[in-house]
This record gives sequence, structure tokens and C-alpha cells, in this order.
Amino acid sequence: MASIPFPATARIVLTARGLRAFADGYVAVLLPAYLLELGFGQLEVGFLSTTTLLGSAIATLAVGGVGNRWPRRTLLSLAAALMFATGIGFAGSSHWWPLLVVAFFGTLNPSSGDVSLFLPLEHAQIAHTAGGQARTALFARYTFTGAMAVAAGALAAGIPALLVSHFDISPRSSLRAMFLLYALIGAVVWLLYRRLPPSGQDEAAPAAPLGPSRGIVARLAMLFSVDAFAGGLVIQSLLALWLFQRFGISLAAAANFFFCSNLLAAASQYAAPVVACRIGLLNTMVFTHIPASVCLILAAFAPDLHWALGLLFVRSALSQMDVPTRSAYVMAVVTPAERAAAASFTAVPRSLASAASPTLGGALFALGMMSAPLVACGVLKIAYDLALFVAFRKQGMDGS
Repeated sequence: MASIPFPATARIVLTARGLRAFADGYVAVLLPAYLLELGFGQLEVGFLSTTTLLGSAIATLAVGGVGNRWPRRTLLSLAAALMFATGIGFAGSSHWWPLLVVAFFGTLNPSSGDVSLFLPLEHAQIAHTAGGQARTALFARYTFTGAMAVAAGALAAGIPALLVSHFDISPRSSLRAMFLLYALIGAVVWLLYRRLPPSGQDEAAPAAPLGPSRGIVARLAMLFSVDAFAGGLVIQSLLALWLFQRFGISLAAAANFFFCSNLLAAASQYAAPVVACRIGLLNTMVFTHIPASVCLILAAFAPDLHWALGLLFVRSALSQMDVPTRSAYVMAVVTPAERAAAASFTAVPRSLASAASPTLGGALFALGMMSAPLVACGVLKIAYDLALFVAFRKQGMDGS
């Protein structure tokens, strides 16, 4: 992948993706700690995560439906401005309803992956710069950049503990400072997006709604929604909550764990194009995902923290290899003009499905069923992988 020449637009998008992912990485770990510090419970953590994902899904749907009427640079800049407002809103309020409103309309991401309205816009922005295996490599670089930044962000989740121990500052104030940092990152991302060329100067084809590819995109979206619903049961914020409640680990220890696990996920995404070149995009998506789901199920019944972390590390090393290959597969099966719409309409069902499950996961935790969300997630993901393979094995392993 190092030999691929990246145009200026791709470098801008990769830089912005890295900054956003860094912010998402620490917010996903700190969000449950912040809500618990404010006096809310496990159910509220799950419900607010659901609200956040639901708002992101609706915004992404709007991008797919009418976003082709405006330049992508304009939409990306508006999204970055919304990121700035989200950080200010969370830092400035301690009450439930204002936080819920900000969560719905804002860009907060409680998961380790990108589920925001940025996603389809950035995918469409970079998809036309390469084709075939080179496109897979470019998406791998995109997801690798995000995963590495998420890992660094997860490590940064330990900063509030350092602030409390070395300075005269309360835990609540230290957590709010991290949301102010989130707002600052949003401002920097806005400046980056303003450097993108005007619409039409760096595009292979003008954006268009879905047309000839509608059928295959609908089938993919339906299957992706099953995977997303399953993943929403154990998004990173809820997995952090599970570690807090099940094993009583500290915030600093959780930050270290998520840093290491996200590094493994980043490495696997970087390796995904090599694997895809050998066995195809579809096989890479399916046959790396199933063992990862088995590890998650086993982690639910781990006898101690060391076994649980070990199994979760193995899961992290495998579970994200489908991310760049899935994006490349979607871009390969649609026409260039449909790419923005296809990215949006495959992302929206994922966002809606993942929005429904965190509340269920939080409720199961609150009822004392600590293993249930992990087991349900693993079983549903295995079912998704098998269904995806059966439905698209005749389409071609590389989307052709």
C-alpha cells in the first residue's frame, strides 16, 4: 500500500479521519464514566448511546437522499461544525434532557467504528481515486488510519485520571475538559475540509441517486443491518461498561486495554488488502469475522479478567478485517455516480440497526445478565456472515 500515490484530496480526508477517530476513541471510553459521574445508571448509558446512533442514522439518510444537491465540501464542513457544537454541548451540561438532545443532533460516537454522517461523504470523496485492488488498498489505509487514531484516543482516555492525580481538579471537570478537546478537534477538521476542491474538480462522475444498483445495495444493506444490530449490543462504550461492572477495572486500565485492542484492529485492517488479494473480498469479510465472534462468545464466560482480555484481544485482531473490504466491495458493485448514495444507503440501515441495540444491551446489564449481550452479539454476527456468503458467493469474491 505504501506505493499508492495519494492525491491531495485523499490526504486531507485521511488526516480529518484520523483526527475524528482520535476524538471518537476517547469519547467511547469516557462516555459511560462521564454519565456515571453525573449520577446516571447503566440503562441511561445504553439509551443515550441509542439516541446518538439514531440521530447519526437520520443524518446519514438525509445525506444519501438529498446530499447530491450540495457540494460534498459544504456538507463535510457542516458536519465538522456540528462536531464542534457537540463537544461544547456535552461539556456545558449536566442534565439529562439537554445531553439527550445534543446526543441526537450531534456527532458523538459511542462505538469504535465510524457511524456518523461523515462516513458516506468521505467514502464517496476517496472512492474515485483508485480502482480494483488499489481501491481496496486505499480504503484499507483509510480504515487503518482511523483504527490507529482510535487506539491513540482510547489511550488518551486515561488523561482525566492523570489530571485528577496531579492537579487540583475534580473528576467531573477533568472529563468535561475532554469534551472541550472534542470541540477543538471539530474546529480543526472544519479547517481541513475547507481545503477540499470545489465539487466537480476532483470527481470522476457527478453524484446521483441510486439507480441500476438499487437491488444489490438493498440486499447488502439488509444484511449489514443484522451485523450492525449485533455490534450495537457490545459497542465500545458498553464493552467498557461491562469491564467496569464485571471485573471492576479502573478507567486507566480500560484505556490501556482499548489502546492495545484498537492497535490490533488497525493492524488487521492494514493486512486486509493482502488477504483479499489472495482469497477475495467476500471470503475475507466472512472467514475472518466468524472466529472473532466465537472469541466474543467465549469471553462472556471467561473465568477471570486475564482470560476475558486475551479472548477480546484475539477478537480485535480479526473482527475489523471486513471493514475496508466491505467498503471496497460496495464501491465495486455500483456505478461511480452512485457511490455516495450507495455508501449512505448501506450505512443508514447499519446506523438504525445499531441504534436499536445499545438500549437493549444496557437493560440486560442493568438486569444482571452480564453475559447475554456478548453472546447475542456473537451468535447474530455468525448468522450474518453465513447469510452474506450464501447470498453473494455467486456475485464474485471481489464484487465482479
